[in-house]
Amino acid sequence: MAQLAATGLTNRRIARELVLSAKTVEYHLSHAYAKLGIRSRVELAARIAPSAEAPGTAG
Repeated sequence: MAQLAATGLTNRRIARELVLSAKTVEYHLSHAYAKLGIRSRVELAARIAPSAEAPGTAG
């Protein structure tokens, strides 16, 4: 869910993709933001991007 948000998808679109309600997506993302100590999707993308390309996962 966080990866989808980091790519720029709206909560509504993420909800459709995952077959959830937009409120459920909002709930989970708000908790992820709190755990990561961030406030925006831009910050979320910055946090997720380095971990998305972990060594040994390419190829």
